[in-house]
Amino acid sequence: MSDDSFLAPLQSRSAMIHSGEAQARHAGKEDMRVISSQDGGILTLVATPIGNMGDISARAVECLNEADLILCEDTRTSAKLLQAHGIRTRTRPLHDHNEQERIPGLLELLEQGRRIAVISDAGTPLMSDPGYRLVRAVIAGGGHVTAVPGANAAIMALTLSGLPPHPFMFCGFLPPRDSARRENLSVLRAAEQAGLSATILWHEAPHRLAEMLASLAEVFGPERPAAVARELTKRFEEVRRGPVGELAAHYRDHAARGEITVVLGPPPADDTGSQDLDTHLREALKTLSIKDAASLVAGIVNLPRRTVYARALEMTRDAG
Repeated sequence: MSDDSFLAPLQSRSAMIHSGEAQARHAGKEDMRVISSQDGGILTLVATPIGNMGDISARAVECLNEADLILCEDTRTSAKLLQAHGIRTRTRPLHDHNEQERIPGLLELLEQGRRIAVISDAGTPLMSDPGYRLVRAVIAGGGHVTAVPGANAAIMALTLSGLPPHPFMFCGFLPPRDSARRENLSVLRAAEQAGLSATILWHEAPHRLAEMLASLAEVFGPERPAAVARELTKRFEEVRRGPVGELAAHYRDHAARGEITVVLGPPPADDTGSQDLDTHLREALKTLSIKDAASLVAGIVNLPRRTVYARALEMTRDAG
């Protein structure tokens, strides 16, 4: 079924209900595509359980019942939750592959005063899940976006990790390929060497967990405190804490299952990474060009060459 054929019944019903008031609202404003809360068109981001079905709020159930349309990451997955709570609202998939093409039709529905809810398979929408582009489009058009808060795996993992809760960074999923993953982590390590001190969180697939933890140990050091939280709120919930090198060894020998969040503690107070980088660069720049010095030092401090090159340029400008 095409998007147009699916949305047509909602558009038709909306036109009949709101035709009179819409004409009054838009009289003399034909060129304006503004969705306001007074019009009744509202996009609501609704958090759903991350495992335990009892973790949905009464307000979330009420919102989903009152919506004209529920956008789901996967309608088959969401059907179980909706059926359990007697929610019969029409659903439609919204995922990375169709979000952009669906936006115009959804904006039309909001302009007509419809109420649209967005849910993901589990947890808070947009957090490593679809919906960001739609939210941006509604905001850009002056529309009303709100949310019903609830379960979030990253926040729960952070609070259970025993690591400093703030400041923290949530970085979603790392790239699956080893080289891209290490480059991504090296950029974060470079940020630490420039002064960043925060607890960092990622989601990870179980079959990549051991490799991911090994990369963390290599880039941030095997003694960095960390935690692996899996199957949160479910029967086999587990939070394993310890140095990231030990966690990497454990999951190398014990395959993980379920939904996983990895938490990495901030660098220790006596971390000398930034001083080491500058010390090596100052010494190398005495005899080498900026390019050659950056290449040499990048291998020593285990950072991307372009990151070290940028720091070498900065130091040269400051000294000159």
